[in-house]
Formats: sequence, structure tokens, C-alpha cells
Amino acid sequence: MRADAKRNYDRIVEVAREVFREQGYDASLDLVAKRAGVGPGTLYRHFPTRENLIDAIMQSWVDRVDEAADKALAQEGPPRDLLLHWFEEYVALISLHKGGPAKITSAMDDPASPIRTKCEVLKTAGDRVLDWLRAEGALREGVEVTQVARLVGGVATVADQGDLDPATVRPLLEVVADGLLV
Repeated sequence: MRADAKRNYDRIVEVAREVFREQGYDASLDLVAKRAGVGPGTLYRHFPTRENLIDAIMQSWVDRVDEAADKALAQEGPPRDLLLHWFEEYVALISLHKGGPAKITSAMDDPASPIRTKCEVLKTAGDRVLDWLRAEGALREGVEVTQVARLVGGVATVADQGDLDPATVRPLLEVVADGLLV
């Protein structure tokens, strides 16, 4: 990629991250192009679809997912505390942008979604947590990572759309955790 094209690409991603944080993933792409100082054609050459732009924005986010799982697994205390710590981290990770929880949760297991690889990162991190709980004998039989991701993603979606604060979300996550643990 030429240097000027790379600068445009990086600028579009940076501006889109800001615009999506302010207005959600459905914000105007024309606004993104305008704030980035490029024409719509330049934006669409780099990102043919909105999902391609979202995928580029989420790349730096991927690294944070593994760190969050590591932090949860390093948590000392009972399995319930570990699981709730992971759930709170998970909600925070998928809630960085308005509309993020619904977008990410609905993309789970959708092979056609451009952000599917990012969802796989979430599922792998979640599997690590669930595997630890299984090894401790703390997890109900038959619990699968996609089920858990969708449940917690649903709570995060309600929180996102209702502008709920973490103190209001915590009891909802406790209900989910209590249903998963033996």
C-alpha cells in the first residue's frame, strides 16, 4: 500500500472509532469520510462495507480480549467470583461502541459475517474460562460457550440500549452466573 493510501486508511479507522463511539455502529459513513478528510470513494475503496470498517476498528480490541480472560483466570476466590469477573470484562469489551453488543452477539456463529473472526476470539477466551470452571467441577453439564456468549451479549445489549450503569447490570450477570454454576 502506498504511503498516502496507508495514511488515509489509518485516518479513516481512527475517525470511525471516534464516530462509532459517539453515535454507534450505524453512524453515517459519509460523516466518517468527511471528518477523516477523504471522499466517500476513498472510504469505500478501503472498506467496501460497513462491516469491513468495523472489522478494522476491532483489530486492536482483539488483544484486549485475551488479556481480560487472563485477568479473570488469575482471580482468586470461588468460581462464581471468577465467572462474574469474566462476565463484567466481556460486557465492557463488547460495549465499547454504542450498538456493539447487538452487532457482536448477532454475528456469533455467522460464517458470512466479516467480524466473525473477532467473535471467534471472544469464544476462545470464553472457552478458556469455561474449561477452568469445568475442571473445578463448578459448571453445569452441557453448557457451551456460544450459549454463554449470547446470554451475556443479551444482557450487554439491554444495558447498551437502556444506558444502564454497571451497578444495574451486575445483578443480571449474577442471575446468568447462578444458572450456569452447580
